[in-house]
Amino acid sequence: MLTTTRFAPSPTGYLHLGHAYAALLAWRQARESGGRFVLRLEDIDPSRCRPEYAEAILEDLAWLGLDWDGPVRVQSEHLDEYRAALDGLAARGLVYPCFCTRAIIRREVAQAAEAHDPDGAPLYPGTCRHLPESARRARTRAGEPYALRLDMARALASVSGPLTCIEAGGRRFCRPERFGDVVLARKQTPSSYHLCVTHDDAVQGITLVTRGMDLQPATDLHRLLQSLMRWPEPAYAHHRLVTNPAGKRLSKRDGAVSLRELRALGYSPAGVRALALPD
Repeated sequence: MLTTTRFAPSPTGYLHLGHAYAALLAWRQARESGGRFVLRLEDIDPSRCRPEYAEAILEDLAWLGLDWDGPVRVQSEHLDEYRAALDGLAARGLVYPCFCTRAIIRREVAQAAEAHDPDGAPLYPGTCRHLPESARRARTRAGEPYALRLDMARALASVSGPLTCIEAGGRRFCRPERFGDVVLARKQTPSSYHLCVTHDDAVQGITLVTRGMDLQPATDLHRLLQSLMRWPEPAYAHHRLVTNPAGKRLSKRDGAVSLRELRALGYSPAGVRALALPD
């Protein structure tokens, strides 16, 4: 089977060497196997994503010498598809509205001495999971803000057999319960990263997900969603993170030097490729 990989940045800033490394790695794996390399813009957060950054991503990748197969998938153009996936989970009783604010969650977690999820966030104690259906309806009709959470216990009970994933040429067991009742949608973000990425990997026919080691724990949760939705299972390859001289991961937030700045300094595409992914 031909390999289909993807590069899926969020247009919240300009690309830097860490992005170039991830894109080049996925592109090479596809091209060397005679497969496909697709591009996706993960722009579901309107408060952080900007059209000018989306345009810059396409320009920078083309400048690097990368090409992609098929049209660019822009997540904000497919919100109805994510809503349909959420509705499908809701119809099976696998999601519920959560009216707790972050402050309430922090307080309840502190009082209960609860653990944290793999991302370091307080593990939700399930407060709203136990609300009667009548109370849920009344609060939603009143316009009270809420998020939609996955009922982890029910979700796991809906899966037959142990969950595993293919990584580094073998299989390992997955433990999505470490995430607790994870948020799948919020008012300002109508679908979460976790739901969108697994949905789009299925739609785009991704057979190999290449991404940073920081996202390896999320694979367990993604395998659960794939199993629940009967979406195809890709293989996973989690690569090292590109760091600065102090050993800190490159990030837009910390002002990592962008590809545009390197270009302005006189670097050629070949020079940037050599910096990002040495042969």
